[in-house]
This record gives sequence, structure tokens and C-alpha cells, in this order.
Amino acid sequence: MRYYLYKTSMFILTLVMVSLIIFFVFQLLPGNPAQIILGLDADEQQIRNLEQELGLERPATERYIDWIAGVFQGNLGESLRYQLPVSEVLADRIPVTMSLAVFSMLLTILVGFPLGILIARTDGKFISVFLSMITQLGISIPSFWFGFMLILLFSVILKWFPTFGYVPWSEDFFGALRAYFLPSLAIAISNIAVVIRYLRNTILDQKKMDYVRTATCKGLSERAILYRHVLRNAFIPVLTIIGLITADTLGGSIIIENVFALPGLGNLLIQSITSRDFPLVQSMVLYIAVIVLVINFMVDLLYKLIDPRISKRGEQL
Repeated sequence: MRYYLYKTSMFILTLVMVSLIIFFVFQLLPGNPAQIILGLDADEQQIRNLEQELGLERPATERYIDWIAGVFQGNLGESLRYQLPVSEVLADRIPVTMSLAVFSMLLTILVGFPLGILIARTDGKFISVFLSMITQLGISIPSFWFGFMLILLFSVILKWFPTFGYVPWSEDFFGALRAYFLPSLAIAISNIAVVIRYLRNTILDQKKMDYVRTATCKGLSERAILYRHVLRNAFIPVLTIIGLITADTLGGSIIIENVFALPGLGNLLIQSITSRDFPLVQSMVLYIAVIVLVINFMVDLLYKLIDPRISKRGEQL
């Protein structure tokens, strides 16, 4: 129980610190936000009116408290570009990024785990060396290059998938599947390579441990040792990598969403920065930070389920 309380308190404290940093960093940006938004041709009256509308004349601490209170109430302010509540703008974009993240993570887990185990079991053999070379390429080549190559092969040459664009699930289920497949695969290729290499290395490291030799002496088969004992311990560092990958994808894949013209959070973030839509940018940065913190918090809790010793160490804190 103390482990859970400790992790929860650290999560809340970190969340408060992150919100403070995000808010006050935006306050420290050089220049008058109202002047930046309106442009150089705006007169003083227009600037003062916008400052009052944005509440810039009030003390920063007051504005922070109002902002946080609004966050808990679902009121993130109004987008200057879209002239809509920020929550509505994000609500339209989050399902796109969520769908992309789910698809890419499914591909990463379904392909990465079996291949990682296969490479570890066949270490030193031709198939292991060959797959290791492929994973090195997967890690080295950026995802946007894979995106362009997938478009060239499957969209331009074979014409199996659309070149770009987005189809809502409610409009056409199979059309949405086709629209998401290539961008999800472009993201997943590098992630699969990372998962394979981490899983392979951790499995090989675990095979050198004393408990493996003891299990072998007891007469357990290699397969039983691998699936009952080794994978349980090897999964802990891999879980950290999966958590980081998931948080990164849920935050919006900026490059891939722009390559495939998907109206997700990554695409929205670029547009918001370009148009200097500060309320929207601030809310999106907070969203991404919260996603990272929540994923890390969940990973910490999963550690306990995988290795109870972690919980015991946490309870000693």
C-alpha cells in the first residue's frame, strides 16, 4: 500500500510542477502576446482590448490559478485561430492520434515480441544475425523516410492504399482502416526494431543469471525456462521502452501526421505554433506532459505486478 501511496504522491507532485513550468514559461516568452497575435499593424487600443480579453493585465499567479481551475472543469480557454473552445478543438483531433497510436502499438507488440524472442533463441545463427541487421536499419532510418517509401510502394505503384487523407470511423470503417494502416506501419517499423533489440539483449542477459543454471540443473526444458522465468524478468526494461513509445505516439506523431495529412494532434501543434495560437499550444503541451506522466505512472504500477520485489523496495521508502 505504501508503494502505491508513494507513487501516487510523486505523480501528483510532478504534475503540479509540470503545470507550473508550462504556464510560467509561456509568460516568460519575449514580446507582448497580444502584439504578437495581432501583428505589427495593430494600434494600442486593439492591443489593450486583447490583453483584457486574455486577462494579461492580471497578476501571473491569479492567471495560473484560473487556468488550473479551468483545466479541472474542462475549460482550457478559447483558440485564437479557430475561435472555438480549446477542448472542442482537441476533442476533434484526439481520436485521430489515439487511433494511430493504438494501431502502431498493436503492430509493434504483435511483431516485435515474437521476433525478439526468436532472435534471442537463435542467437549466433544466420536468422538471428540477419534479423539483427534488419533491426539496425529500422533504428537508423527515420520514420518519415519509411512513410514516403510506403506511399511510393503501396499507394503509387500498387495502389492498395490511399496516398494521404483521413476517413472517420463513423463514415467508413474499412476506409478508416486503410487510411491508418500505412502511417501506423511507418511509426511501428522503428519501434519494432527498438523492442526487438531490447528484448533480445535482456533475454540474453537473463540467460546468464544463476537462476537459469539452477532451473537447467533441475531438468526444466529451455522453452519452460524461457517462458516461465526469463521473459518475466526480461520484460521489465522492455516495459519501460514500450511506455516511452506509447507516450510519444499518444502525444502526436508530428512528422508522420503531416506526411499522411492526418488531422491529429501533431498536425494541430504545428499549425498552432505557426499561427501563434498560445492558448491552444499551452493546452497541447500540458496534454502531452500529462500523457507522459500517466504512462510512466502506469508503468511503475505494472512493475509491481511483474516483480513484487520492486514493491517491497518501494515500501521501505
